[in-house]
Amino acid sequence: MNRIYLDHAATTPLDPRVFEAMLPFLKEQFGNASSVHALGRKARFAVEESRERIAAHLGAEPGEIIFTSGGTEADNAALRGMLHGTRRGLITSATEHEAILRTAEALEAGGHPVIMLTPQAHGAVTPEQLAEALTEQTGLVSLMHANNEIGTLTPVRAVAEICHAQGIPLHCDAVQTAGLFPLNVDDLGVDLMTISGHKFYGPKGVGVLYVRGGLDFQPLVVGGAQERRRRGGTENVAAVVGMAKAFDLATAEAGARSAHLTTLRDRLRAALCQALGEAFVFNTPFEADVEVAPHVVNIAFPPQDGQPLDGEMLLLNLDVEGVMASAGSACTSGALEPSHVLLALGRDRDTASASVRFSLGKDNTAEEIDQAVERLATILQRMNRQRHGATV
Repeated sequence: MNRIYLDHAATTPLDPRVFEAMLPFLKEQFGNASSVHALGRKARFAVEESRERIAAHLGAEPGEIIFTSGGTEADNAALRGMLHGTRRGLITSATEHEAILRTAEALEAGGHPVIMLTPQAHGAVTPEQLAEALTEQTGLVSLMHANNEIGTLTPVRAVAEICHAQGIPLHCDAVQTAGLFPLNVDDLGVDLMTISGHKFYGPKGVGVLYVRGGLDFQPLVVGGAQERRRRGGTENVAAVVGMAKAFDLATAEAGARSAHLTTLRDRLRAALCQALGEAFVFNTPFEADVEVAPHVVNIAFPPQDGQPLDGEMLLLNLDVEGVMASAGSACTSGALEPSHVLLALGRDRDTASASVRFSLGKDNTAEEIDQAVERLATILQRMNRQRHGATV
């Protein structure tokens, strides 16, 4: 039985071309980028050259790029770095990633006012909602580009215009869209932006926080002069090189990847409808006026005759049958709780607890999509018989 990986929103496999670029810095070119000898200078050159390439893809200056350990650190650094030492507040959304939500809670406990917006039914905050929420105390707005669980896109440019009219900086978590959409920071109008290497076939453990020049940003991690004193700690040279290579490839191949993913997504949608009928609902909003990412399809199974479906058992059965998917964010899937995103959008707990997020990758095939749906349908038939007390 072939194994089908449909959890690319959680992480992507390392591209062999990226591994080849990293390999010298895992072996003979092992120097510390802060050392002044030859090995150190080679490492420093590799880091700075990677910084320049990533900056170019974002339409940024190299000095505006801060390397981090990943998206979670970058999100933490963005919020804390902009509000540290002030009494100003944050506006964000109830469907943001846990890295934003938990940081917002900590900031609120520390005295910073936090306004948590409830998105529309399609999963995104509207510019009008944000405009009504802004106050004189607002010091930062943080809204993600694409929701990591259901794929809805935020109208970032329109949001940025509202923020800037009031002189308020905008942070955008673009972890799910890097490598799939253009992320020119001036075109989007963002002042801070988070991306993570392992979401576009690069290594884990490395990310970037873009911080627009001139912002009063305070470092989250102190204890060293690295990253122009904005993030202490020895640079992970091999990972930085790998992330830059992965971003080069993703940017060059973005059109082909997005087209392929869109085709697979539409095939998955049609196959689910044909195989499952009315037994499920789409959480990803496939509506004409809603823009969604091309790689995410989130579905849920409402209770039948008052009997809820065991979502955890559904995922385990999928895994046994060789289909690897998730219930939502990989950062929270270990906690047996309904998705906070689905609850915020009004799903009841039983339905939200029986959700599956399929997230597609550049190497998935049409045959894999068809096989995954066939296996899902067989599992559901078996689980429904058990749910209603019939003999298997």
